[in-house]
Amino acid sequence: MDERVKRTQAALLSALLDAIIFKCQQKPPARDIDAHGIANLMWAMAKLVDSGQNRIPELKEAVAVLLPHVNVQKKQFIPQGIANLLWAMAKLVDIGQEQTPELNETVSTLLPSVNAQKTDFKPQEINNLMWAMAKLVDNGQKWASGLKEAVAVMLPHVNAEKDQFIPQHIANLLWAMAKLVDNGQERTPELKATVTALLPRVNAQRDQFNAQGIANLLWAMAKLVDNGLEPTPELKEAVAGLLPHVNAQKEQFTALAIANLLWAMAKLVDNGQEQTPELNETVAALLPHVNAQKDQFIPQHVANLLWAMAKLVDKGLQRSPGLNKAIAVLLPLVNTHKDRFIPQHIANLLWAMAKLVDKGLKKTSELKDAVAALLPSVNALKDQFIPQHITNLLWAMAKLVDNRYEQTPEFSEAVAALLPNVNAQKEQFNAQCVTNLLWAMAKLADSEQEQTPGLNEAVVALLPLVNAQKDQFNAQGIANLLWATAKMGELIELNLATCTFESLVYRISEQLQFSQKEISMSLWGIMVCCARLALDSNANKNNILEKHMDDLLTRLENTSPNNKEHQSIMIMAASWLGRTCPVILDYQTTISKTQADFRDQLKSSIPSLQIEEEKSLNSLPPVDLLLPDHNMVIEVQGSSHYVGGDFKTWKGSTLLKIALLQKAGFAVIEIPANQLFDNDLMKPYIDQIKTRIGITPQEHGSVPLKRRWAGAAHVTGEEHLAEQPNPAKKKTSNQ
Repeated sequence: MDERVKRTQAALLSALLDAIIFKCQQKPPARDIDAHGIANLMWAMAKLVDSGQNRIPELKEAVAVLLPHVNVQKKQFIPQGIANLLWAMAKLVDIGQEQTPELNETVSTLLPSVNAQKTDFKPQEINNLMWAMAKLVDNGQKWASGLKEAVAVMLPHVNAEKDQFIPQHIANLLWAMAKLVDNGQERTPELKATVTALLPRVNAQRDQFNAQGIANLLWAMAKLVDNGLEPTPELKEAVAGLLPHVNAQKEQFTALAIANLLWAMAKLVDNGQEQTPELNETVAALLPHVNAQKDQFIPQHVANLLWAMAKLVDKGLQRSPGLNKAIAVLLPLVNTHKDRFIPQHIANLLWAMAKLVDKGLKKTSELKDAVAALLPSVNALKDQFIPQHITNLLWAMAKLVDNRYEQTPEFSEAVAALLPNVNAQKEQFNAQCVTNLLWAMAKLADSEQEQTPGLNEAVVALLPLVNAQKDQFNAQGIANLLWATAKMGELIELNLATCTFESLVYRISEQLQFSQKEISMSLWGIMVCCARLALDSNANKNNILEKHMDDLLTRLENTSPNNKEHQSIMIMAASWLGRTCPVILDYQTTISKTQADFRDQLKSSIPSLQIEEEKSLNSLPPVDLLLPDHNMVIEVQGSSHYVGGDFKTWKGSTLLKIALLQKAGFAVIEIPANQLFDNDLMKPYIDQIKTRIGITPQEHGSVPLKRRWAGAAHVTGEEHLAEQPNPAKKKTSNQ
C-alpha cells in the first residue's frame, strides 16, 4: 500500500475516533449512541486491530469511553449485539488492551444477558460467545458466578446446533472448551456431552479445516485429554482423521501451530493414542519446519517442543536424522531464552534433556550448555516449583548423573536447593512422585560425588509415604521402591528400611504383572534387606522376606533371562536360598593398583601364604583376594562401595556381597582403599590378617575398632581383634 494512502487512512481513523470520544464524553450522554451503534463500534475497533491496525492511543481511549455506555444500555442489546460485544472485548484484550476494572465490570454486566437470551443465539453467535469467554478467562478474567453460568447455559445449545456449525466454529468451540477446562472449568456431564457431540463433526468436515483450525483442534483434544477427559474411540478417530491434513498443509503452519501440533501429538500418545505410521509420518513432516522457523519460537514453544520430542521418543518414536537435527536446533535456544523460562518450562526442559540422553542422544557441548544454562534458575526459582516440578527436576538430574553427566558445583547446588522442598511439600506427592523421587535419591547417592546436604533428610521424609500410599503403587513402582531402598544401604536406618520392605512385599503376591526387569529388581532389593538383617546380630530375622525371595527367584527363572545382570541376581538368590542355579556366568575381572600393591605387600610379609585373586566362589561375583587355606576373603573397597564415596556408609550392593560370602561360610575382611596409600598404612591390616590366620604379628599400633558384624564372621580392616581366633578350616571354592 502506498505510504500516502496509509497516512490518509490513519488520519481518517484518528478523526473518527476523536469524534466517538467527544460524543461519549458529552453530558448529558449523547442520545444518538444507541445499543446497536455501541456494539458495532466495539466490533469494528476490535476487527481493525485484529487485522493489523496499530493500537493508537485514540483507539484505546475510544474503547475506554464506550464501556460505561455498554453498562447503561445493557438491557437494549439484542443477541447479536451481546455476542459481538463480548467477542470484541476478548479480541482487544488478547491483542493488548488493558484488562481494567471497567472492562471486567462491563463483561460482568453482559453475562446475565447471555442467560436471559440463551435461546435466541444463532450458531455464529454461540461460537463467538464461547470463544470470547474462553479467551477472557485465558487472559486473566476472574471466574465470576455469571461467567460460569453463561458457559453452562450455552453448552446445551452447542449440542442442539451441532449440525449447523461450519468448520471454523467447530475448531473454535473445541478450543474454547479445552481452554476453559484448562483454566478451571469443571468437566461436567454437559461439557463432556458437548465435546462428544462435536467430535463426529470433526471427522465429517476434516477436509475443510484450514491450517489454524487443524492446529487448534489437535491442541484442544490433547488438552482435554490431559485434563482428564477420557480418550474415547470417537476422539481417537477424530485425531486420526486430521493427521493426513497436517501433512498436506505443513507449509501453512505458523511457529505457534508447529509447537502446538507436536505438543498435542506427544500428549495424545502419552494418554493412549496409538503411535501409528500415520502419526509418525506427521511428526516427521513437521520436524523440518522446526528448523525453518527456529527464530520465531518464544520460550514456551522451545520448552513444549523439546518436551514433545522427548515424550515421543520415550513412547517409541525412532530418533531419525530429522528429529536429531530439530533437537540440535532447539538446544541453543534454551541458552538464548534462559532468563525467560517460567518454573514449569525449566522442569519440562530438564526432564526432556535427561530423557533424550537416556534414550541415546549424545551429550554434545550444546546439550551440556543448555543444562548448565538452566541450573542457576533452578536455584533462583526453587520456592516456586510445585510437587510435580520438584519430582521431574530431581528425576532429571539423577538420570543425567546415571548417564555420566558431570556433577559440577552448579549441578550440586541445584540439587541441594531442591531437597528441602521435598520435606516441605511431602504431603502433596502422589505415588508416582514418591517412586520417582526415591529412585532419584538412590541414583544420586550411588554416585561417588560427596553426599548432597539434605539428601538423607529428604529420604527420611519420603519413606513413611510408601507405607501410607502402599496400595497406590503399580508393579513398576514397587520394583523401583524396593530397588531404591536397598540401593541406599546404610544411608537408611535398618528399622525404617525393613518397615518399607514389609509394606511393599505383600503386593508382589497380588495379581500384578511384573516384567522380567521388575522381578529382577524386586528380588535384588529383598536380598539386600535380608542381607542387612543377617549382618545385624540384634535384628529380628524375617522369614517372610525369604519366602518372597524364593517366589521371585522361581518367577525370574521361568522368564529364562539372557541378560547378564538378571542372571547374576539369579545366582546370588540361589546361593542365598541354597538352591541350584542353572546359570553359570563368566565374570569379567579387573585388578586395581591398590589391590595389587596390598597383595604384594601381604605376600612379602607372609611368603608361605597362598593367595588367589578375582576368584568366583559358589558362582558368586569374584572376590578380590582369597586365602583358600583359611576360608578367608579380603576385599579392598574403593569409593564406589560407599554412599557418596564417603568410605563410611556401605551401599546395598556391598552389604549383599558381604552377607552372601558370610552365609557361604567365609570370613570376610574389608579394607577401605583410602587406608592403603603406602606400606606403613598397610602394616596394621596385614598384622590383623596374621592374627586371624594364627601367626603372631610383630608389635605394631592397632587400628581402632569401627564395627563388628554378626558372629564376627566379617570384620572391617579398621577393627582391632583383641583375641586371636583359631584358624578356620579349609574350604574348597568353586570357580
